Amino acid sequence: MLGATGSIGRATAGALVRRGHDVVCFVRPRADDGDRRSREISGLPEEATVAVVNLADPTALARDGFAGAPFDTVVSCMASRTGSPQDAWAIDHRAHLNVLEAAQQAGVGHFVLLSAICVQKPLLAFQQAKLAFEAALICSGLRYSIVRPTAFFKSLSGQIERVRQGRPFLFFGDGSLTACKPISDGDLADYVAGCLDYASCWGRILPIGGPGDAITPREQGETLFALLGRPPRFRSVPVALLDMVIGGLGALGRVVPSLADKAEFARIGRYYATESMLVLDPQTGRYDAAATPSTGTETLLDIYRSVLNGSSMPDRGEHAVF
Repeated sequence: MLGATGSIGRATAGALVRRGHDVVCFVRPRADDGDRRSREISGLPEEATVAVVNLADPTALARDGFAGAPFDTVVSCMASRTGSPQDAWAIDHRAHLNVLEAAQQAGVGHFVLLSAICVQKPLLAFQQAKLAFEAALICSGLRYSIVRPTAFFKSLSGQIERVRQGRPFLFFGDGSLTACKPISDGDLADYVAGCLDYASCWGRILPIGGPGDAITPREQGETLFALLGRPPRFRSVPVALLDMVIGGLGALGRVVPSLADKAEFARIGRYYATESMLVLDPQTGRYDAAATPSTGTETLLDIYRSVLNGSSMPDRGEHAVF
């Protein structure tokens, strides 16, 4: 398994163990952050084995990873940590290619890939890198299952505290520019783990969301205020503000390379501010909530209620728009 130390990866490792699979987690070395890596590894199921493997080195993959063992399936929840072009092509594409080639040499028969529903409309480097590997996997001859989830709960939980403190809920435009069917870590993990067992998931690209209707940012805010028993308060952020930031950072990035990455992060923010995380109809160019499959039992309302009742906030990763 790849990407087991991320929030989705940990949940998926647990789901695989519960289904009776022997799980070996290939963990990338992080010599600069040993304490954090120890905490990440300690959060994995006790039944799982951990192998520290340099995924950028094909020789290390064969020696330290597959190591002549009879693996049946590779499950990857691995993704670039920042979404920057360099990171995306190194991890979402090149590292995955290394693993795919090593898996073929080791006689692995099935590769389950956690991708993203946003690759349907690839305007960003990380989406293009993911698509390039998807294409390589499909052409590899291995049985494949490519899972494209919609928005994660953690991506929609960033404003819980500000609303609890009496501040307005922020959204872009009128709050209905986008919609999604958010899915919990646990429900997505069960779905990914099920791809090993169900033939209906083999040889397919699988968009998937959580239960219930699609929800807009305005509706997310209304849900939060209702749980708090307060009248809704909103503040609109113009999309043009992001355009100005992107333009400024892009121009400065030609002189200061580090600012080019910040411009890409701003583009990522704009994408999620203006594009729905639903199935895209290629004929109409419109997002279709009814065509977006659902799974699981946990809803965004459940996570909002849980956090407001004292549960810890979901880990939101490296960066977020709000």
